[in-house]
Amino acid sequence: MNFGLYITFFLLSTIKFLFTPFGGPAAKLSFLETYFSCLAGAIFSAAVFYFASEYFMKMSRAKKIRLKKEALEKGLELPYKKKFTKTNKFIVRLKHRLGIYGISIFAPLFLSVPIGTIITAKFYGKEKKTFPLIVLGMCINGFVTTGLAYGIAWFF
Repeated sequence: MNFGLYITFFLLSTIKFLFTPFGGPAAKLSFLETYFSCLAGAIFSAAVFYFASEYFMKMSRAKKIRLKKEALEKGLELPYKKKFTKTNKFIVRLKHRLGIYGISIFAPLFLSVPIGTIITAKFYGKEKKTFPLIVLGMCINGFVTTGLAYGIAWFF
Protein backbone atom coordinates (compact mmCIF):
# COMPACT_ATOMS: atom_id res chain seq x y z
CA MET A 1 0.00 0.00 0.00
CA ASN A 2 1.44 3.28 -1.11
CA PHE A 3 -0.47 5.98 0.72
CA GLY A 4 1.52 8.71 -1.03
CA LEU A 5 0.09 7.63 -4.38
CA TYR A 6 -3.42 7.37 -2.97
CA ILE A 7 -3.18 10.91 -1.60
CA THR A 8 -1.74 12.16 -4.90
CA PHE A 9 -4.61 10.66 -6.88
CA PHE A 10 -7.09 11.96 -4.29
CA LEU A 11 -5.73 15.51 -4.58
CA LEU A 12 -5.50 15.48 -8.37
CA SER A 13 -9.09 14.26 -8.58
CA THR A 14 -10.32 17.16 -6.49
CA ILE A 15 -9.48 19.43 -9.42
CA LYS A 16 -9.59 17.44 -12.67
CA PHE A 17 -11.38 14.13 -12.38
CA LEU A 18 -11.40 13.26 -16.08
CA PHE A 19 -7.67 12.70 -16.57
CA THR A 20 -6.44 11.52 -13.18
CA PRO A 21 -7.27 7.78 -13.56
CA PHE A 22 -4.97 7.56 -16.58
CA GLY A 23 -1.99 7.76 -14.23
CA GLY A 24 -3.08 4.61 -12.36
CA PRO A 25 -1.53 2.02 -14.67
CA ALA A 26 1.74 3.97 -14.85
CA ALA A 27 1.85 4.16 -11.04
CA LYS A 28 1.30 0.37 -10.85
CA LEU A 29 -1.92 0.72 -8.86
CA SER A 30 -4.74 -1.76 -9.25
CA PHE A 31 -8.03 -0.80 -10.89
CA LEU A 32 -9.85 -0.57 -7.56
CA GLU A 33 -7.09 1.42 -5.87
CA THR A 34 -7.14 3.97 -8.68
CA TYR A 35 -10.93 4.06 -8.87
CA PHE A 36 -11.57 4.57 -5.16
CA SER A 37 -8.79 7.09 -4.57
CA CYS A 38 -9.96 9.17 -7.55
CA LEU A 39 -13.62 8.80 -6.62
CA ALA A 40 -12.99 9.84 -3.02
CA GLY A 41 -11.17 13.00 -4.13
CA ALA A 42 -13.86 13.95 -6.62
CA ILE A 43 -16.73 13.41 -4.17
CA PHE A 44 -14.90 15.34 -1.46
CA SER A 45 -14.33 18.29 -3.79
CA ALA A 46 -17.89 18.14 -5.10
CA ALA A 47 -19.28 18.21 -1.55
CA VAL A 48 -17.14 21.17 -0.54
CA PHE A 49 -17.95 23.24 -3.61
CA TYR A 50 -21.62 22.25 -3.84
CA PHE A 51 -22.42 23.22 -0.27
CA ALA A 52 -20.18 26.32 -0.38
CA SER A 53 -21.43 27.49 -3.78
CA GLU A 54 -24.04 29.80 -2.31
CA TYR A 55 -21.30 31.49 -0.27
CA PHE A 56 -19.16 31.95 -3.41
CA MET A 57 -22.09 33.41 -5.34
CA LYS A 58 -22.94 35.82 -2.48
CA MET A 59 -19.33 36.96 -2.30
CA SER A 60 -19.26 37.54 -6.05
CA ARG A 61 -22.44 39.62 -5.92
CA ALA A 62 -21.16 41.62 -2.93
CA LYS A 63 -17.90 42.36 -4.74
CA LYS A 64 -19.74 43.61 -7.84
CA ILE A 65 -21.95 45.86 -5.72
CA ARG A 66 -18.95 47.17 -3.78
CA LEU A 67 -17.02 47.96 -6.98
CA LYS A 68 -20.03 49.79 -8.45
CA LYS A 69 -20.46 51.79 -5.26
CA GLU A 70 -16.77 52.76 -5.13
CA ALA A 71 -16.80 53.76 -8.78
CA LEU A 72 -19.87 55.96 -8.27
CA GLU A 73 -18.27 57.64 -5.23
CA LYS A 74 -15.11 58.41 -7.21
CA GLY A 75 -17.09 59.49 -10.25
CA LEU A 76 -15.58 56.79 -12.43
CA GLU A 77 -17.43 54.80 -14.99
CA LEU A 78 -17.13 51.04 -14.75
CA PRO A 79 -16.19 49.30 -17.98
CA TYR A 80 -19.08 47.46 -19.58
CA LYS A 81 -18.78 43.74 -19.01
CA LYS A 82 -20.51 41.47 -21.49
CA LYS A 83 -23.09 39.15 -19.98
CA PHE A 84 -23.83 37.15 -23.11
CA THR A 85 -20.42 35.68 -23.77
CA LYS A 86 -19.87 32.59 -25.88
CA THR A 87 -19.13 30.55 -22.77
CA ASN A 88 -22.28 31.70 -20.99
CA LYS A 89 -24.40 31.00 -24.06
CA PHE A 90 -22.86 27.54 -24.35
CA ILE A 91 -23.57 26.73 -20.69
CA VAL A 92 -27.18 27.91 -20.92
CA ARG A 93 -27.67 25.95 -24.14
CA LEU A 94 -26.34 22.84 -22.40
CA LYS A 95 -28.67 23.46 -19.48
CA HIS A 96 -31.68 23.56 -21.76
CA ARG A 97 -30.62 20.53 -23.80
CA LEU A 98 -29.41 18.23 -21.04
CA GLY A 99 -31.49 19.29 -18.06
CA ILE A 100 -30.71 18.45 -14.46
CA TYR A 101 -29.48 14.94 -15.21
CA GLY A 102 -27.02 15.90 -17.93
CA ILE A 103 -25.63 18.92 -16.13
CA SER A 104 -25.30 17.06 -12.83
CA ILE A 105 -23.52 14.12 -14.41
CA PHE A 106 -21.36 15.73 -17.10
CA ALA A 107 -20.50 19.29 -15.96
CA PRO A 108 -18.19 18.23 -13.10
CA LEU A 109 -16.50 15.74 -15.40
CA PHE A 110 -15.79 17.89 -18.43
CA LEU A 111 -15.32 21.34 -16.92
CA SER A 112 -13.64 20.54 -13.61
CA VAL A 113 -15.04 19.35 -10.33
CA PRO A 114 -15.17 22.77 -8.61
CA ILE A 115 -16.49 24.77 -11.58
CA GLY A 116 -18.91 22.09 -12.76
CA THR A 117 -20.31 21.61 -9.27
CA ILE A 118 -20.78 25.35 -8.71
CA ILE A 119 -22.55 25.72 -12.07
CA THR A 120 -24.79 22.75 -11.26
CA ALA A 121 -25.58 24.21 -7.83
CA LYS A 122 -26.33 27.59 -9.39
CA PHE A 123 -28.82 26.12 -11.84
CA TYR A 124 -30.31 23.32 -9.75
CA GLY A 125 -29.24 23.98 -6.14
CA LYS A 126 -32.81 24.04 -4.85
CA GLU A 127 -33.52 20.52 -6.13
CA LYS A 128 -32.95 17.81 -3.51
CA LYS A 129 -31.77 15.28 -6.06
CA THR A 130 -28.94 17.42 -7.46
CA PHE A 131 -26.12 16.38 -5.14
CA PRO A 132 -26.99 12.65 -5.25
CA LEU A 133 -27.00 12.94 -9.05
CA ILE A 134 -23.55 14.53 -8.95
CA VAL A 135 -22.26 11.67 -6.79
CA LEU A 136 -23.90 9.08 -9.06
CA GLY A 137 -22.31 10.77 -12.07
CA MET A 138 -18.92 10.69 -10.36
CA CYS A 139 -19.28 6.96 -9.67
CA ILE A 140 -20.27 6.13 -13.24
CA ASN A 141 -17.77 8.48 -14.89
CA GLY A 142 -15.00 7.30 -12.58
CA PHE A 143 -15.68 3.68 -13.47
CA VAL A 144 -15.72 4.47 -17.19
CA THR A 145 -12.55 6.59 -17.20
CA THR A 146 -10.65 4.20 -14.97
CA GLY A 147 -11.77 1.28 -17.11
CA LEU A 148 -10.70 3.16 -20.21
CA ALA A 149 -7.31 3.92 -18.67
CA TYR A 150 -6.67 0.27 -17.76
CA GLY A 151 -8.05 -0.92 -21.11
CA ILE A 152 -5.63 1.31 -23.00
CA ALA A 153 -2.76 0.26 -20.72
CA TRP A 154 -3.60 -3.42 -21.27
CA PHE A 155 -3.83 -2.92 -25.03
CA PHE A 156 -0.44 -1.23 -25.26
